[in-house]
Amino acid sequence: MRVRWRERSKVERVEWQTQVTLRSVNWLFFLAWSVSGLAGSLRHSTVPYVLGGCLLAVNLVQCLVGDRHALRALDQYLGRRPVPRRLTVASAALAVTALGLIVALTVTDSVRDGLIAMPLVFAPMPFACAYALTVPVRAYLRRAAVAVAVGVAVAAVVGTSPGGLVVVALLLALSTVLTLLTFRCSAWSLSVMWDSERARETEARLAVAEERLRFGRDLHDVMGRNLSVVALKSELAVQLARRGRTEDAVAQMIEVQRIAQESQKEVREVVRGYREIDLGVELAGAQGVLSAAGIACTVSGSAAGLPGETQSALGWVVREATTNVLRHGEAKACRVELVTEEDVVVLTVENDGVKRSAQGSGTGTGSGLAGLRERLAAVGGVLEAGAAGDESFRVVASVPLTHAARQERQGRQDRVEESAR
Repeated sequence: MRVRWRERSKVERVEWQTQVTLRSVNWLFFLAWSVSGLAGSLRHSTVPYVLGGCLLAVNLVQCLVGDRHALRALDQYLGRRPVPRRLTVASAALAVTALGLIVALTVTDSVRDGLIAMPLVFAPMPFACAYALTVPVRAYLRRAAVAVAVGVAVAAVVGTSPGGLVVVALLLALSTVLTLLTFRCSAWSLSVMWDSERARETEARLAVAEERLRFGRDLHDVMGRNLSVVALKSELAVQLARRGRTEDAVAQMIEVQRIAQESQKEVREVVRGYREIDLGVELAGAQGVLSAAGIACTVSGSAAGLPGETQSALGWVVREATTNVLRHGEAKACRVELVTEEDVVVLTVENDGVKRSAQGSGTGTGSGLAGLRERLAAVGGVLEAGAAGDESFRVVASVPLTHAARQERQGRQDRVEESAR
């Protein structure tokens, strides 16, 4: 059960808790209102005990049926599957039966005082709670008003005093409001969370689609122009060969070979994603995404002046680390630090909210981290990932700066300082 709980998403956990809460409501009011009301009002004779026992048995079945009815009603509210009609009819029939037994208790003078109003208020609750999720709010309020009027009429028929009728009306109205607050509001909150979850999934799919479009555009730009040149030069080589100008035809085919080799190199760059990435943009984007997810993110350091290949490699580290923070654990805070020293650039991403079991299974052997190690290895960098405390995880990427890179960085800094002056 623990493994299943950890594997659930946050919304799935909230839904499970909501289901437990909704199923508990009927049982709590069954004990607090129906049982206590009957216990305090039944007269000590055979008929009251028989009728009271039958009422409690019906109330018990109401709670059992109400559990299933509430879960199916929640599914219908969330747009998954409709409530079976037979379940609604059975729940309504049990409510009517309970009301009939309450009338019988009153008519036969089996109760001593007004505590019978408590079982009267509970009788429609198991049906009404689930029914509130299957119809619009206005329709439910209109039908609830009719039900309250019927309940007050029944109470008047059995001889309830005017003051008692007011109490019954108020209690039934309170039951209607309580039903909406407990069931409808909880289901609405859960629906909003599921909509938010689906929006995040849609956003992720759109990001993938956007990346595919970018890849398609890059591939078209690379191959479209080069293939057009290859076609023209190949046609020219054919014409030159037919005219007997063999040397010129060979020269054109050599040019075709060179263009083909360059095209292969450019395609590999596109496929591997080796296009330069702006590290500053990635850092700002990571802070924005994590903050939007409710994770306090602090970013320190500047990517200004770093070589393009270094920014590209570290930019992929920022992307992958940010994704891991969102997917794994329940992070509340994340720290991103970029430190540029004389000979090396160090990027550190550390977050909390990681369980010990997850740390044990996430020691850096995942495919995402393996891909980052390959990217960093291309620029001479290394990656370290692992636990940084009881519930923290840290990713550290180090990329050395070559002599040429240091000179380029120093030149950029000098130009920035000069322009600032």
